[in-house]
Amino acid sequence: MSREVRFRYADPLDAVWIETARRIGLTVNRSESVYASSSGAGELLIAPGAHLDADDCLAQMIFHELCHSLIGGHESFSELDWGLRNSGTTDDVIHEHACLRAQAFIADRYGLREVLAPTTEFRAFYDRLGADPLAPCGALEAEGAQLARAAIARLQLKPWAPHICEALVATAAMVATGRSFWPADMLFSRLQEPSARHCSGGFVHRDASTGGHGPECGQCAWRDNGGLCSRFDPVIVTADEPACDGFESDVSCTRCGACCRGGYDSVTIEADDPVRGLHPELVIERSDYLEIKRQGTRCAALTGEQGNFACSIYQARPRCCAELELGSRHCLIARQRVGLSI
Repeated sequence: MSREVRFRYADPLDAVWIETARRIGLTVNRSESVYASSSGAGELLIAPGAHLDADDCLAQMIFHELCHSLIGGHESFSELDWGLRNSGTTDDVIHEHACLRAQAFIADRYGLREVLAPTTEFRAFYDRLGADPLAPCGALEAEGAQLARAAIARLQLKPWAPHICEALVATAAMVATGRSFWPADMLFSRLQEPSARHCSGGFVHRDASTGGHGPECGQCAWRDNGGLCSRFDPVIVTADEPACDGFESDVSCTRCGACCRGGYDSVTIEADDPVRGLHPELVIERSDYLEIKRQGTRCAALTGEQGNFACSIYQARPRCCAELELGSRHCLIARQRVGLSI
């Protein structure tokens, strides 16, 4: 007697991440012609299970590709393989290492750093990352760590938010539910305790999460004297609260310069702004507004390099620059965009 099959079985973890990709705007298909590839036209191609390593799964492959998209930013969705050449160039290696740093940091928050670990030849680098996956060593790795910070900050933005974080919550819950059933050699047995939640809604600094005496909110540059934290929607935090994982003890304009370079695309000025008369060579008149000239991604008035920035027109700087306060929300946004904060 024949019967109609109305439902089919699918790996539930894979289903979570296929749907996550769809919500972000990507269709997942399997292909024997690639290991993993983004088409630049809304398609992720992943090799069939038989071509993957024994300690890999479709869910991890999708998560890894989404981390690549976080590194590349919005523009990378329209580029083949997120803009990587896949030819072993220095830029490709920096991008890949940045992706692995971001992947480790993000997964670690949910106790999934080993469960959703990458495979292939890059696994060795992933395993060498210490307790802080964003800690650089050497000039090239400093660049990779900076790219990773900018990627982590993008988790709060569309199209990634809130989908990746929701998928990680679901993944951790599914793996934890069956914990007593997993054999010791099964990948799911590598689930760790997640980071504690911060009162602001973020995650507690890893030093405090692991039982150590981590920094406190009162020591953080993003908390003002009234207790207001700049990193999240307006929230008051007490000085003795364990800090979140975005803690920074100090923010210095001369070491940063984020708001004068990649943090913002344009510095607009008012018609009566003194800079217009004092430094006309730096003013560009558009059809309906005025702005300060730029050199690449930098304001033309910015001098110096990382660690030694200065403004050549500081005393006559535009009003919008003078109103941007050190340690404010706008200051933080600029630092996140250039990868100095998460």
